[in-house]
Amino acid sequence: MRTEIRIVARAGELPLIHATGALAARRTGPGTVHLVGAAATPLGGDDIDIGIVVEPGARLVLRSVAATIALPGHASRISAARWTVDVGADGELDFDPEPTVVAGGADHRSTTTVRMAADARVRIRERVQIGRSGEDAGFWRGDLIADIGDLPLVRHRLELGADAATDDLISAPRAVHSELRYPDDRPATTFGTAGVVLPLALGGSLSTWTGAVLHPASAFEARSAAVR
Repeated sequence: MRTEIRIVARAGELPLIHATGALAARRTGPGTVHLVGAAATPLGGDDIDIGIVVEPGARLVLRSVAATIALPGHASRISAARWTVDVGADGELDFDPEPTVVAGGADHRSTTTVRMAADARVRIRERVQIGRSGEDAGFWRGDLIADIGDLPLVRHRLELGADAATDDLISAPRAVHSELRYPDDRPATTFGTAGVVLPLALGGSLSTWTGAVLHPASAFEARSAAVR
């Protein structure tokens, strides 16, 4: 199944929404939109294409109402999601969906492309867990591409699961918690044994934690905030 969503936030107006396929979007506040499942997705073979535009001077808070479960399909185990984000001058995006859980046997690929103005404000968080309770299989790959105007801000890829290049049966991580913030002036540092905050050359930061099981968001935030 193909799912397509377009969300446009405009200053002083309610966000505009167009959605087809297995996901819907609902306005839940003056500048807040929640993604809502209309059918099971992503299944193997599914293609999800989501475009988000925050026009100059606008603010958008984007959330989801529940975790996303990636499942293998009958003919294919691979599903894909593409997120394209544009944030204009003095625009602000706060994107913090519930985690993605990749069930045993599923293969989910996610690509997030962000283009923003130099005075935009962006927070994008992604949380992924390989396997439901009692499962250890499944594969996820996440690509993050972010630019400020014509200048590259970050290029980042993570892989988790049974088909990852660095996977092993003893100690390989099965969960990741990653957050892009711009602007952000925190110095490079680590928290715990598997978390790091990396400042970016053009400003902003990328925080990444990997481990066996996702912690509550509040626990990650407490560790990350401790280094500010």
